[in-house]
Amino acid sequence: MAKILIKNCVIIPMEKELADPGERYFTGEIAVSGRRIVHVGPQGTVSSDFQAERVIDGTGKVALPGLINAHTHAAMTLLRSYADDLPLMQWLEQRIWPLEANLTPEDVYWGTKLSILEMLKAGITTFADMYLFMEQVAQAVQEGGMRASLARGIVGGERGLAALRETEELADKWHGFEEGRITVMFGPHAPYTCPPEFLKEVVKKAKQSGLGIHIHLAETLDEVQRIKNRYGKLPVELMEEVGLFEVPVTAAHCVHLEPHEINILRDYNVKVVHNPESNMKLASGIAPVPEMLEAGVTVALGTDGAASNNNLDLFGEMRAAALLHKVNKLDSTVISAYQALQMATRAGAKALGLEDLGVLKAGYKADLILVDLEKPHLYPRHDIVAHLVYAVQAADVDTVMVDGRILVEKGQVLSLDEEEIYRKVKEASDRLTGQH
Repeated sequence: MAKILIKNCVIIPMEKELADPGERYFTGEIAVSGRRIVHVGPQGTVSSDFQAERVIDGTGKVALPGLINAHTHAAMTLLRSYADDLPLMQWLEQRIWPLEANLTPEDVYWGTKLSILEMLKAGITTFADMYLFMEQVAQAVQEGGMRASLARGIVGGERGLAALRETEELADKWHGFEEGRITVMFGPHAPYTCPPEFLKEVVKKAKQSGLGIHIHLAETLDEVQRIKNRYGKLPVELMEEVGLFEVPVTAAHCVHLEPHEINILRDYNVKVVHNPESNMKLASGIAPVPEMLEAGVTVALGTDGAASNNNLDLFGEMRAAALLHKVNKLDSTVISAYQALQMATRAGAKALGLEDLGVLKAGYKADLILVDLEKPHLYPRHDIVAHLVYAVQAADVDTVMVDGRILVEKGQVLSLDEEEIYRKVKEASDRLTGQH
């Protein structure tokens, strides 16, 4: 892989968890060799021994770690705008699940490619997926060049046991692919679709294989009531009882939590993924993110699937996260711009158990993006971090690098054929919905 020098750019390293305004960014240069960053510093400080094969002029651009979409269902791009303005359980049981029953492996392959195309253009370099036909998802990720954590969605019963075996096969082939560009997790769907005894089997398999678990948890009041009626416990209490938290867990949503449940999540180092736009659109509720952060819980950001969002734009998600909690708490200081950016970068890496990621620092993996600041909505530049959260649009992303490889240049994706993806997705969508 090439040696690349990016110079004259504003750098937001995200190295500090709580950075004073004057320490959040500076103008300088970034040197990349192979898959790794080898230098980050002021202009002219790279070693004279570093002979760049390519130099990128970052004038007018800001460099930051690639964004991490820590919870999504990538191929649900095929269902974008198919079932809107419905409550979650009606949305799932009457619209989404019946259509998903007709999905083919090829459908999922092309739906995932569409999502990779969309995410790359929006500066997302890593995503955590939970869906079907994960072999095809892995192939799409391999070809598209992104980084991904893949989990085969699992529900209890005989089908669940088969899905567990699929996960093990997926891990044998793909976990650790290309020095960790693709990793695998177990993906039990939720406590209301996976009974306790089945979840205990998932935990057993996860311990044996050394893999983590990606699960939906406490997403709706309906879920909380179902679990309470059936087991006499709240969802987090039940997960603690079955031993789920004895392995690394990435828990999506966590909207309805009692204070003691937040403490349980903290004590077991469970990583939470906040999906504000999906939660708003499905009227699931507002997750207690300020309380979780105050308690010391790691909170990352996700878009959820494009059927419930309806886009895969993490800049929009950062903005939504910051604004939602300010108005909910009637406190404009809650979830600062820097905290929101941290949720989309450094916290995302922690949530997926990906080391050496989410920070621009020598020795870390070379996943980074350049955002073009030469836009009318980004003048004047009083605070660039605030701009990234409150003003930047996904279309402002100019360059995307994953594992030291440039995948997007001047806003154009180099690793995928856009027109072919659009054609294949339309064919799949027309067949699924009966249109001709």
